[in-house]
Amino acid sequence: MANKLPTPTKALKIGTRGSPLALAQAYETRERLSKAFDLQFEAFEIVIIKTTGDRVLDRPLKDIGGKGLFTREIEEALLRGDIDIAVHSMKDMPVDQPIGLTLETYLPREDVRDAFISPRAAGLTDLAEGTVVGTSSLRRRAQLLYKRPDLQVVEFRGNMQTRLKKLDDGVAEATFLAMAGLNRMKIPKVPMYAIGVDDMLPAVAQGAIGIERRVDDIVVADMLSAIHDGPTGQRLKAERAFLTALDGSCETPIAGLSELQGSTMRLRGEVLRPDGSDAIHDDMVVPIEDGAQAGKEMAAKLLEQAGRGFFDWRES
Repeated sequence: MANKLPTPTKALKIGTRGSPLALAQAYETRERLSKAFDLQFEAFEIVIIKTTGDRVLDRPLKDIGGKGLFTREIEEALLRGDIDIAVHSMKDMPVDQPIGLTLETYLPREDVRDAFISPRAAGLTDLAEGTVVGTSSLRRRAQLLYKRPDLQVVEFRGNMQTRLKKLDDGVAEATFLAMAGLNRMKIPKVPMYAIGVDDMLPAVAQGAIGIERRVDDIVVADMLSAIHDGPTGQRLKAERAFLTALDGSCETPIAGLSELQGSTMRLRGEVLRPDGSDAIHDDMVVPIEDGAQAGKEMAAKLLEQAGRGFFDWRES
């Protein structure tokens, strides 16, 4: 395989969005591949691709097409051969990949928790009635209103730096960010409080980086197998099976988390109404190898428990 490895004159092209966090994830991928194969950084080229989700910032994601907005242009470039791999934040990934592409490589998962960010409040309980909180996440909005229906929630699009600046400018009193992103960006002096998963169950696959490739690119497949993290793969297999069986779009507030405990896996799931008026939950422990089936069964159980009326907002 040595003669097929990338070189500075024939670099492996890594496709990514251009936000600081997306670039940090691409750099981590480059570093892991470089170390695994003793290659110079010059053997890799970072290719920035602007997606629809990056360009359209004045409307909620659900109004402009959902999760594929952050991946479509990157996947098109991968299919054309303009790039060799694509690096994604897994919580933004649709559950299905285009024909010709596969997603089976994951880096070690970061902190899965959400962070409460506010320059003045230490936590949700510190917020007075009517306080404005900003978020672009349908899940976080619903979870927040489920616990604190007295708060006012406003749309808060943009990358991490943009949202932090909106806080400084007084657009909102508080917001939420993923702990994984804050850790990867190493942003100093952010006024944050990590929220336990018992209080706010994270998005499916939050904290995980996935690497997509062409199905028929065997050389790249061999390279990626050297940096794949098995435990993260086991966890995401269960979580994404749960998401797939429910609704993999950005239109339904869904949370899910699997945690490995020896030879078993604890899987938790939650579905909420967008206005936070109702939520249903489940929690189960299964053998790790049964994770994907458990995800499907949990989804079926929650759908049955919800009943048709739970989702009547989809029809309005």
